[in-house]
Amino acid sequence: MNIFYSKRVSDSCSDKRPRGRQSKIEKRPRGLKWNWFIATGITLALCGAVALAEQQETLIKIGDPIERAALTQRNDFLPAALGRLDYVDGRDGVSKIRLAQSKPDRLSGPAAELVKLNVDVLMASSTAEALALKNSTRTIPIVFIVSTDPVADGLVNSLARPGGNVTGITTNVTGLAGKRLELLKEIVPKLSRVAVLWDSQDPSSAQHWKENQFAARELGLQLHSMQVSSVDKLEGAFKDAVKERSAALAVAPSPLVTAYARIVMDLAARHRLPAIFDRGEFVAKGGLMSYGADPVEPFKRAAAMVDKILKGAKPADMPVEQPTKFELVINLKAAKQIGLTIPPALLARAEKVIK
Repeated sequence: MNIFYSKRVSDSCSDKRPRGRQSKIEKRPRGLKWNWFIATGITLALCGAVALAEQQETLIKIGDPIERAALTQRNDFLPAALGRLDYVDGRDGVSKIRLAQSKPDRLSGPAAELVKLNVDVLMASSTAEALALKNSTRTIPIVFIVSTDPVADGLVNSLARPGGNVTGITTNVTGLAGKRLELLKEIVPKLSRVAVLWDSQDPSSAQHWKENQFAARELGLQLHSMQVSSVDKLEGAFKDAVKERSAALAVAPSPLVTAYARIVMDLAARHRLPAIFDRGEFVAKGGLMSYGADPVEPFKRAAAMVDKILKGAKPADMPVEQPTKFELVINLKAAKQIGLTIPPALLARAEKVIK
């Protein structure tokens, strides 16, 4: 789905419209997910053209070709961040267009289609999407929000000097996997074996599995691999984890988990497995606990990058940024459901506690 936004610009190319009067961004139909694959395009008018009206308008189109049953909170972050930069919903006859629906593992077609729209900026919110876009264009600037190492994935040459037409935000910070395992040890007495749910077909998920292996050795924990690449394998994977005496669950981020979060959380509760996620939105929807980057900050910074690019900055010269804010979120309702008591000291450290 491509949504067009407009930004009023005066004849001198400076925005004189009073702040605080932006209209609300148009709500998408339920079930559509905007957080995976976002394309941004701007049609710019020349300043000072004789025949132009008193105010010119810049149009941005944001699109997501993937429809899936998943969480919704993250889908509002980027539009909100753009809104704070004075980009508002399309007006004056600006309409929507729909791209062909696609599965997460079939991104090359939608990526090529978005490139054909001749947009000025493309955005991707997963490694797979960013790679698909990079393979489709070497000229259109790409801004990503990923949870992997963009250098190891081949997205950029280095964090400081990305090179090419790609830059963005990575929430991959050394030590996060170990921190999540430490938190599980705090809430599960005498924890010795942890199941890790991951997807080998997703670069981010596979990288987190490797990080969990390293961290587990440091913490004296044994891991059980729950390698799942399709939703129909989830229930069997949970049964196997319990059979192998896993006493807790670490969930690696992946498109599969995002798409079927409710199933993952329900299975964890049914098998009484204390689970930790990478994002607080899972906890808000019924998960037990999460630790990771502040969910809003990456989108604010990505929106700022888009704004800079539209003003002439080159992705090659814009360093890849990493989060500076992190949050621990705990759901006491979920803890009670599986008969788990959260230590008061841990609750005191949490940024958010859902009661």
